[in-house]
Amino acid sequence: MSTSAVLRRRSASIVSRHIFSSATFPPPRKATKPPVLWESDAAAPNDAVPLELFSWGRGSSGQLGVVGEEIRIYPTPAASLRLPPSFRLSPAPGSLTHHSPEPTSSVEVGISCGLFHSSLLVDGRFWIWGKGDGGRLGLGHENSLFVPTLNPYLDNVKCLALGGLHSMALTFLGEVFTWGYGGFGALGHSVYTRELVPRQVEGCWTGEIKHIDTSGTHTAAITETGELYTWGREEGDGRLGLGPGRGPDQAGGLSIPTKVKALPVPVAAVSCGGFFTMVLTEDGQLWNWGANSNYELGTGDKLGGWQPRPVCRLEGVCITQIVCGGYHSLALTGRSNEFCCHLKGTFCLIWYLMKSYDASF
Repeated sequence: MSTSAVLRRRSASIVSRHIFSSATFPPPRKATKPPVLWESDAAAPNDAVPLELFSWGRGSSGQLGVVGEEIRIYPTPAASLRLPPSFRLSPAPGSLTHHSPEPTSSVEVGISCGLFHSSLLVDGRFWIWGKGDGGRLGLGHENSLFVPTLNPYLDNVKCLALGGLHSMALTFLGEVFTWGYGGFGALGHSVYTRELVPRQVEGCWTGEIKHIDTSGTHTAAITETGELYTWGREEGDGRLGLGPGRGPDQAGGLSIPTKVKALPVPVAAVSCGGFFTMVLTEDGQLWNWGANSNYELGTGDKLGGWQPRPVCRLEGVCITQIVCGGYHSLALTGRSNEFCCHLKGTFCLIWYLMKSYDASF
């Protein structure tokens, strides 16, 4: 697919704005203020809502979005935004999205972390930075970038999901794009080559895709009718949910999006873990499958496998969001702000949900 074929523009937007790429004018190492990546003219100067993106931790590959190969032991501003008061968060992978009656012109903003790269999504455009090998930044090269850089090859983006060596995007038109390292089949292009710019996934589904997620090596997408398709790496743990004889076709990877026929109910949200997968039905019921050696499936035992099963301990509990780690799971109910984290048999209450990417993917 040509580069021009993946360029998308929103057909309608009443929000006028200025977009900048900090790659054009990187901030100095001692800068006291982060670069402004996006600001709106729709709101009066005094009404604009200032937001800052903070990062911290290991930054040797540029994933913190600040200049310099170093470790940041405290949160450090990497970018800033000036948004209209009507802005809202973009849909997150693993969450049931119920649109509120807010105007469709609301600016949506979101963030995502991969293994060694990061992204910021604002109003359909996204900035990306960090380690570049394999083409995971989607900028046409494999160079690492230490500052947030606007990706010019894809617009109209609804949400992003960053994997280990690849990246994934869902557009407002229901299209799926992937790019980066394709050796595990996680890109879904029927081949195992790398893609340096976003390329549309031509799956065998009908209609639009409404939900996506990816992990270090496997990927999932849900159609508007609730059908789940998976692809990527499979090492005998059953994470793709496809059953015997319907898994890998090369070096432990499946590069063709394949329908999970074993699911007896339509699903609305999906989260990909290190070696397992979880989904939510429209009414908030949780199903999962794959590896379970660390009790990540929440079944009270270590029995895993490819067959999707409901989580009996949460039967009748309405779940609104799920998130998978490498070896643990999180679920948010619709009745409380508390989260139940099941990590190696220990339950704890968490007051704020943060999806951490397990470096062991």
